This record gives sequence, structure tokens and C-alpha cells, in this order.
Amino acid sequence: MTDGFALGDVTIQRIVEQEAPLFDPLTFFPTLTKELLEENRDWLAPSALDLATGKLVLAIQSWVVRTRHHTILVDTCVGNDKDRPAHPFWNRLRGESYMRGLGALGLRVEDIDIVMCTHMHVDHVGWNTRLENGRWVPTFPKARYVFSAQEFAHWNAENAKAPVPPFADSVLPVVEAGRAEMVADDHAIADDIRLEPTPGHTPHHVALRVGRGDAEALFTGDLIHSPLQARYPELSMRADFDPVQAAATRRRVLECACEARTLLCFAHFPSPSRARLSRWGSGFRADAVG
Repeated sequence: MTDGFALGDVTIQRIVEQEAPLFDPLTFFPTLTKELLEENRDWLAPSALDLATGKLVLAIQSWVVRTRHHTILVDTCVGNDKDRPAHPFWNRLRGESYMRGLGALGLRVEDIDIVMCTHMHVDHVGWNTRLENGRWVPTFPKARYVFSAQEFAHWNAENAKAPVPPFADSVLPVVEAGRAEMVADDHAIADDIRLEPTPGHTPHHVALRVGRGDAEALFTGDLIHSPLQARYPELSMRADFDPVQAAATRRRVLECACEARTLLCFAHFPSPSRARLSRWGSGFRADAVG
């Protein structure tokens, strides 16, 4: 699945690896109550909450940002052939949707100039690498992979204590191949393309801000997962490294985005996965932009 739109002189498109009901909302959001979920069920369903299963509908996708000078891939989903026993629905995938999606945009793996990962979780680094003759090699052979140096340091230390498979098979091989660029959390990739520190989900999670003024988009990564968190920014999800910090970061970023009418491009919201915010009680409504 692909679609695209223009923002100033930048073209923004998606590659959707998966969009499906994946997680029980009460498990995904540990502080969510049944009562609050029921109160919001009517507007969440069916796009963000599947009526048949009761699960949250999430997209697993990459964003493609094309400027006059660069083709940038933001996050790289789950990937094929990866050993993920903790996530049975992602374990050893052999899907064709991702590469088909890339091709539908008229792109080859050689056409990606920059891969930027907001953080190093399983569903954001997978296509960094592919299996070739039994070895993990960079999928995008000409790209420089932009990683937060401190995010890398965190996972490198964790991996030294106990194996972290997504780090070992989808990050380290990129570093070993000499394709990684370790940067500060506020690094400018180019004019009007810059990382923005958004800690909480992981210690050095970053968002990507592209453009300026009326033609500005923010790629949120896992700052936020569901429209329910826009209405209730204090709702943190189960994998957040620091739930309190994640909630404070989310509130701050959403407040600024609402005031500035920034276009938000979400990693996991259901299609079309982009919205501008309006106020809704003490939170926000994510008004989808087609």
C-alpha cells in the first residue's frame, strides 16, 4: 500500500508492511481502564479499533521523504527472516509487501540515500538488513544509516548483558559494514531536515522534523501509537522505557504541534496515518489529512 502528498517542495509517501488488529488495548496501555475504553469505543472503531477482535489496529510502515537532494527512509519496519519468537506474528516473516511497496514508488534499494531510525525497536529497524548467503547485510547499499549515538550506546550496553536480537541482526551489521552515521539527538541531516529529541519510549528516541512554517511535518516514531493517546496524552504504552517521561514528552510535542498546526506523520496510526491536531477537552483530536 502506498500513497503520497506534497509538502512545499518535499514529497512524502508511505510503505506499509502491515496494517492489522495487533494488540489488546488494555494490555498495550497498562493504565487504560475498561470504562475509559468503552467511553471511546464509538469513535475509535472501526479504523483504530477492530470490532471483531477488540484489538488496536496499527500500521507497521516506513515513511519516504523525497527532497531535491535526498531520498530518506524513516524507520524500516520488521523485515524478513528475522527470528522474533517474542512476537509470533513477526517471527521469520517472508512477506513481499515491503519490497513491492518500495517498487510501487518507483524506487530500488539503491535509490535510498539516507535511512533514519527514530529508535531501535523490533518494528523500526527490521529492513535495515537482509539475509544474503547466511549473513545480514545492509538492505540499502548506498545509504548512510543515521542513528542516535546515545540510542546506539544504550542498546549496545543492553546487548552486552543479554542478546537483543533486533539490535544484533538489524543494527550491528550496518555498523560493521561502515554504513552507520552516529549523530547527536538534535542533528541536522540537511537544511530543514533535523532530528528532535523525544525521549521516553526509549532513552534517546528521536522524531524527524522536515520543512518549516506552513510546510512542516513531524515524523513521530513511537512518541505516540494510537489516536487514543492524542485524546489522553498521559496514556503510555507497555514498552515505554520511562512511561512518565514518555507522557511528558508526548504532551509537550502534541501541544506545540497543535499550536503550530504541524502535520504529524505517525508510525503506527491506521491509514492515512497523518493528521493535524485540534483541541479535545484536555487532550487533542487527530484530524486525519487525506
